[in-house]
Formats: sequence, C-alpha cells, structure tokens
Amino acid sequence: MTDYRQAALDFARQHKTDFLNNLKEIVAIPSISTDPERTADILRTAEWVAARLRGLGIEQVAVLPTGGHPVVFGEWLNAPGKQTVLIYGHYDVQPVDPIELWHTGPFEPTEVGENLFARGASDMKGQIIATLSAIEAIVRTGGLPVNLKFLIEGEEEIGSPSLEKWILENKDLLKADFCLNPDAGMMGKETPSITYGLRGLAYFELRVYGPEHDLHSGMAGGIVHNPAQALAELIAAMHDADGRITLPGFYDSVRVLSAEERADFARLPSTEADYLALTGVSALWGEPEFSPQERTGARPTLEINGMISGFTGKGQKTVLPAWAMAKISCRLVPDQDPEAVHQQLKQFLTEKAPKTIRWELEKFSGAPASISDTKQPGVKALSSALETMWGKRPLLKREGGSIPVVGQMQTILGIESVLTGFGLPDDGVHAPNEKLHLPTWYRGIDALIHFFFNL
Repeated sequence: MTDYRQAALDFARQHKTDFLNNLKEIVAIPSISTDPERTADILRTAEWVAARLRGLGIEQVAVLPTGGHPVVFGEWLNAPGKQTVLIYGHYDVQPVDPIELWHTGPFEPTEVGENLFARGASDMKGQIIATLSAIEAIVRTGGLPVNLKFLIEGEEEIGSPSLEKWILENKDLLKADFCLNPDAGMMGKETPSITYGLRGLAYFELRVYGPEHDLHSGMAGGIVHNPAQALAELIAAMHDADGRITLPGFYDSVRVLSAEERADFARLPSTEADYLALTGVSALWGEPEFSPQERTGARPTLEINGMISGFTGKGQKTVLPAWAMAKISCRLVPDQDPEAVHQQLKQFLTEKAPKTIRWELEKFSGAPASISDTKQPGVKALSSALETMWGKRPLLKREGGSIPVVGQMQTILGIESVLTGFGLPDDGVHAPNEKLHLPTWYRGIDALIHFFFNL
C-alpha cells in the first residue's frame, strides 16, 4: 500500500498542469443556478462532470433529474469489504454581480501570481476538481483502496430545494459509510482545518405595498406612508442596539454553548484584527457577550441581502414608490427549525407592521444546522492526512455558512459527513474576484490521496 500511495503522490505532482487545465475548463462554464437563462450552462456543467467521472472508470454514471437542476451520480464498488465513501459536491455557482468590480472576466479563468481568479474557483468547482484529481492519481497508479459513490448537485447556491426529496427517493442508491464533503475551507495557508458544525439557513423575500401606483412625492409626501421608509423601519426593528434579533421566540431553541466548546473557539487563531482586515470594516458589530469566532460559527443571524424600491437610476426623479422589497436570510444554529423561524418572522411583521401598508412574505428555502461526530473514522483518516501534509494537527471548527445536504444525510441516510476543503478566508467566495490559492490547492490534492489510503 505504501508503494501505491507514493506512486499516486508522484503522479499528482507530475500532472499539476493537467489538473489545473481541468479546473479552468469547468470554471469557464457559467453555471449560475439562480439565473433561468443559464439552464443550458447548468446542464452542460453536469454533463462535463459526468464525462470526467466516466473517464476515471466510475460506473453507473448518470445525469439524473430532480425537479430542478440535475444531480450527477456515479459509483465504483469494486473493493469488497472496504468502506464506501459518498462524495458530495455542487457544480453550480453564485451570480457575478456587481460585474464592474471584477478585475478579470468571472468566467475567464486567469492566473495572477499564485492565484486562479474565476467564479467557482474556490466555491466549489476547485474542491470538486481537487477530489477528482486525487482519485485520478490513485486510479492511474494501482487502483482505488475504497468504494466510492458520487452525488454532485446543481442547486446548492439556491438552498438545494430539490435535493431532499431526491435523497429520500434514492436512499438505497446512496447507501454509504460516511460522506466526504469538500465544501468547507481552511483558516489559513498553514492552518489545516476540519469543520464539524454548520449553520442552517432560512431565506425570505419581504414585500411592502403602499399606494396603487407610484406617486408624485410633492403631492403625496406627508400624507402617504412611503413603503420604502416603512420597510426600512421594519428592518431596523429586527435587531436591538446590541445586535440581538428581536423576532419573538427566536432564541428559545438556540443550543447553549458549553464551556468546552467556548474553550475550543478561544483556541482558534483568528483575532479581531483578522476579521477587520478580512472584511475591510472600521469596527466589528454584534452580540458583545460572544467572540467574533462564536458569532460567526455558533450564533444565529438575520441579514438583509438586498433591497430595492422606487427610482434607482442616474439623476433624479421625485417619486413616492408604490412598493419596496428586501431579501432576508437567517443563519441558524443547532435545534433551530427553519419553519419555526418563518413563523417568528411572520409574527413579528403582524405585530410591528403599521396599518398604513400591507406586506407579503415568501419563504424560498430552509435547512437545519448540523453537528458531526468528530470521533468517526473518516475524520480520523482526514486528520492524519492533513497532519502529514501540513506537519500539524488540524483545528476543529464550526463554520458560519450553510450546506443543507449535511443535515439531510444525517436524518435521511443516517451517515455523518467529513467536511474539508482548501479554500482560504480571503478567496472572495460569493464576491467579485473570487480566487483559489493554487499552492494550497495542490497540497490539498496530496492530502486527499493520503486520506483515501488512510481509510
């Protein structure tokens, strides 16, 4: 096994250019899942992934319908008596707006120094290609030491609305010992990390209506409650002065952090100065009784993701708008229920909205938070692999983002997920100029090779 391991590592180091070219190919496809005009690109990306799996000798490869964007499935079950690893990924990406802030074309992969710039380079096409590159190195030099299944979806960036039903309908197809999910990241170039906790998500659109149509602000101002102002007043009331969320009952089911967990958070290397440098803000904000690490990993949030109303073009137009809209997302922590949060937001609006306007609330998606068992064999195999490549034991951390499939696999398939990834905090995920640090990425490929052999 040692000879096979070294042969795979040698292959990976000799084929870095090929691996990078594969990554450049897939990030050039604009697979934006929220954009209906990109449906053909979504399908093209799924077919690209399926062709890559077939090229690695994976069997039963298929692009399968879900009711939304398709899932790519495949399996290789020719290692009898060995563990079966279900590999999860998503091939869809976020929109690129604001496009004018990009220094290079978002779908024109560009190397600048040690980084590759492109939408999806870090989140998460780069992580998919890292995993497939590690598998290729093993396949080409002696064969896989474990069984594999693949579930690569196309809706993660819109909350995976079709995936839960698809998993329920395909439980037998997805049977595995655990899931490898490389959709997390590292805390720094020299700080390998394993994520054991993820926040959940509840996403809403709130619309506030006033007059039947836009009005002249000189004639109607002062007698009509401006919907834009009413929306701003409602949003402002959703937090108190200390950043606590004011929806009724919002914190009732939030799991209290144990002393041991707070000690683990305190050991994480990120400082307040790091957060200031990463975000570019002049001062941090939020619940003062919790550290920044705790606020981003273990406390729930309510954020305004976008607002629109009235005239927003160049110049001026003295209009009193007929309506206003806000996109609102809540990051949830263990024991919070997305539907319960939906009802709490409705109750807040019922109690707080003035009679001068009417409102509508639409829930787009919801997924619970998840906590994984850090003692499982997959975590041990990955921890050893990361330590081999970085020379230090990886940190265990809870992530601020949401990956709905992790909780779904726990509840539906009864399997834990091992969360890793080789993106860095400054990769600009979901923002203009998203990038991937290539030396860390190549190191990650080697770590995944060690991981599969460690199993």
